[in-house]
Amino acid sequence: MNNTFNTQQIEKHDTINIRAELEKYLIHWKWFILGIFLSLTLGYLYIRYSSPKYSATATIMIKDNKKSGISAELEAFKDLGIVGGGSNNNPDNEIEILKSRRIIGNVVKKLKLNIKYISEGRVKNSEVYDSTPILFNNTDSLLLKNIDKTITLSIIIQSENEFDVLDDEGSILHKNVPFGAKFDFIKENKLNSLSPKEIFITKTNNFLNENIGKKIIITLYPEDVIINGLISSVVIAPINKNSSVIKLSLQSSVLKKAEDVLDELVFQYNLDAQNDKSEVSRKTVEFINERLENVGSELAIVDDNVKDFKKNNSVTDIESEAQLILQTSTVNKEKLIEANIQLSIVKSLRKELAKSEGILPVNLGLQDPNIARSIAEYNELLSKKRRLLKSAGQKNTVIVEIQENINSLRKSLENSLENQERSIQLNVNNLNREANKFNSKISSIPSKEREFLDIARQQEIIAGLYTYLLKKKEETAISLAVTVPNAKIIDKAYGSDDPVSPKKKVIFLASMILGLIIPFIIIYVRDILDTKVHTKKDIQDLTSVPFIGDIPHSETKEKIVVGVDARSSTAEAFRLVRTNLDFMLTGNESSGQGKTIFITSTTSGEGKSFISINLSATLALSGKKVILVGMDLRAPKVTEYLNIPERKGITNYITNTDISIDSLKFQVPVLKDLDIIASGVIPPNPAELLMSDRVNELFNTLREQYDYILVDTAPVNLVTDTLLISKYADVFLYVSRANYLDKRLLSVPDTLYRENKLPNMAIILNDTDMKRGYGYGYGYGYGYGYGNIKEEGDKPWYKKLFG
Repeated sequence: MNNTFNTQQIEKHDTINIRAELEKYLIHWKWFILGIFLSLTLGYLYIRYSSPKYSATATIMIKDNKKSGISAELEAFKDLGIVGGGSNNNPDNEIEILKSRRIIGNVVKKLKLNIKYISEGRVKNSEVYDSTPILFNNTDSLLLKNIDKTITLSIIIQSENEFDVLDDEGSILHKNVPFGAKFDFIKENKLNSLSPKEIFITKTNNFLNENIGKKIIITLYPEDVIINGLISSVVIAPINKNSSVIKLSLQSSVLKKAEDVLDELVFQYNLDAQNDKSEVSRKTVEFINERLENVGSELAIVDDNVKDFKKNNSVTDIESEAQLILQTSTVNKEKLIEANIQLSIVKSLRKELAKSEGILPVNLGLQDPNIARSIAEYNELLSKKRRLLKSAGQKNTVIVEIQENINSLRKSLENSLENQERSIQLNVNNLNREANKFNSKISSIPSKEREFLDIARQQEIIAGLYTYLLKKKEETAISLAVTVPNAKIIDKAYGSDDPVSPKKKVIFLASMILGLIIPFIIIYVRDILDTKVHTKKDIQDLTSVPFIGDIPHSETKEKIVVGVDARSSTAEAFRLVRTNLDFMLTGNESSGQGKTIFITSTTSGEGKSFISINLSATLALSGKKVILVGMDLRAPKVTEYLNIPERKGITNYITNTDISIDSLKFQVPVLKDLDIIASGVIPPNPAELLMSDRVNELFNTLREQYDYILVDTAPVNLVTDTLLISKYADVFLYVSRANYLDKRLLSVPDTLYRENKLPNMAIILNDTDMKRGYGYGYGYGYGYGYGNIKEEGDKPWYKKLFG
């Protein structure tokens, strides 16, 4: 039988009653509402008083100039003969350049980001960027560079013309300082190399009368602090792996500030790239200017020789015969001039290449296109190396690889130029031999005319070279002027007026979830740690003892809650127990004999006496003859509950044979139909007394005189008194107090029941909470229907809400 019961109990515990689990939490719905309300309130306060963050984004495209064959800035002048390869820009490298300390440092200097203006508010401070009413100024350009730690000073605007100055500790440094007047805010050498009288505050166009009385906090930061902050906060990434389009984003408490930083960052990047690209053209201009100076000097000398020859020899024109001969040698002269030009350019380039590892001039019109392309590639490698050196070291693998390419290309250029020079020189020699042939033909020309022709030919060669250099100078100047940015701006910096943080919807949703979770966790943890008996379900889950009823917590301070007109939930519960008791006593009736109802508990304090008195009163109200006998000889409570002095009782009856039962009976005014016998004085040996024959005589007598004999006995877990007299009981009501008895102690009544030590046993649950009965209890039917309406109405509102 025990095995069957244990199996049933295990199955019962393994089955989860979802509704019962939900009701454990739903019964505390007020706390969930309170939790949600408090969480939403805290969320609102957080949103209201936290500094919002705005996000600005900009989009640029890094140009890949290799695809066009020549650099993009020279594309429009391709027909002028400008040559040179474009650059192959790697987006990853350009991102590193964008985030370099040099570029971001230029942004910080340009926008003066290391000076921050904070407007003090009643609850929170807010940064003012483009709307600041005042500006911090200094006369020394090295002032901010000398700052090695953060410095704060506060400006309190006293009027339209004056202000007070406070240091970072709140002490007044200067009072009534006019706007624009210099003052000193140095204290304890906070700025190492800053001399006094170098700082002054001016008003801006945003200054209004409303600003009078406001406090503006000016904070000066070291540039490195701001640069480090921007490097970590500016997000730069390509939109995908296969695209050269880059997206820049930045979050700031001031949207305009974030937009300005991104726009300035792109501007500084393009400016740096333009400077790199213009270096080739500048070098070419320098080379051409140098050659023009030399060729111009030579041309001036030749022109002077022509002038002097004509003047000295009175020559005004060349004879027809000389013209005919010259016509036949025109083609040869043109070839010779072109060859000499090429030879001069090649020699100059070889000389320039031998000087140092520098940018070579381009756009010189070499006939060999391979040399022109090699020069352009050589210059591009040098430019790329210099740009990478700005963000990498000499030993960087990329730079080492580029240097190897430069050395290889330099050697190739030297060989090409040397070969080209030999080839051109050979061509010049051939053309000179051809010229000598033509010269022999004009030998008949008078010596004066022949001498003039030599001077004129030299003049023509030098003038042609000079004209050529002027043309190339102009073309190079045009290419320098039309250098375009390295990055094309697709979208300028833009941000929404809606802050990205804190996000209202997320905060409110999280607050609502938190408001639900915290009460849930509290209730769950409390339920796990709670070992007390609370409801009928706890009794039924942990014992096999029949359950006869539960008595709700009484809202009154009265010990006797049962009366003729009592309609409280507690009184109705006793009436229901009385009805259930009748069913249990059916079949135990003896002809003409009263029924004995023993009332016990596990420990003291569970309300045995309260149950005994009120159940006796309930039975008495039904018209039956009822007597209440106090047989808890160790700790009698009946007289104490009834607020009457201690008197003779069971102890006296057992120890003194001269005392009759009738002499022990008494009544109280509130229970006129109920006879009571007290426990009497506390004896030294209650267990031995209860084994006396006088106890048997007592119950036999009372059975003949009364319909119901209710016996208030001692707790069974503490003493054996109750077990000694259990044979006289028709029914045992085992009292367990809700929110008091440990669930583990329910093994005591369960063992007594299964071992049949207490006959016809049933459990009554005392002091239950009507609101956590999982569907059981009396609050639903009667709790606020009658007697408790006045009591509930007398409660303060907060007790009604959270009671």
